[in-house]
Amino acid sequence: MIIRPASEADRDNIQHIHLQAFPESESEQVAALAVNLLNAKTSPETRSLVAEQDGTLVGHIAFSPLFTTNSENWQGYILAPLAVKPDHQRCGVGASLIKEGIGILTESGVNMLFVYGDPDYYGRFGFSVEDSAGYLPPYDLQYPFGWQAMILNSVHSAELPLSLSCVDALNYPQLW
Repeated sequence: MIIRPASEADRDNIQHIHLQAFPESESEQVAALAVNLLNAKTSPETRSLVAEQDGTLVGHIAFSPLFTTNSENWQGYILAPLAVKPDHQRCGVGASLIKEGIGILTESGVNMLFVYGDPDYYGRFGFSVEDSAGYLPPYDLQYPFGWQAMILNSVHSAELPLSLSCVDALNYPQLW
């Protein structure tokens, strides 16, 4: 399996992966988010990775920046979305994408990585509810226990709580 940066040429395959991986009730919205993040022009940059096996894309993940007005030297990102084709799930594809992204963001000097998802799944990679305490997501969460973070590089000493904002593609309450 090869993990590599996603490109515009991967757009249709990325959309298809998300349409397959998510329930019908949310697949269109998540697939649109994945494609919108692929094309997003952000600073710092949004990063998308794909997993390729035998010449076929089988997984996708995106990491986009989070912002705060309270601290100039803090860099945060959020992992969203992550999808793996159903016939490749539970084979380590998602884990490989997450680990590669964590490595890239750590090397880039990012302070914190957030995720809004299943604590049992993401906890395996070092995400915790405790690390997200004091960092307020852009919108109220339907499942607050899913708001988690991990410290990648030493965290600034700004006073908490910090209100976070996100890139335009994620800036919709229904995504939270």
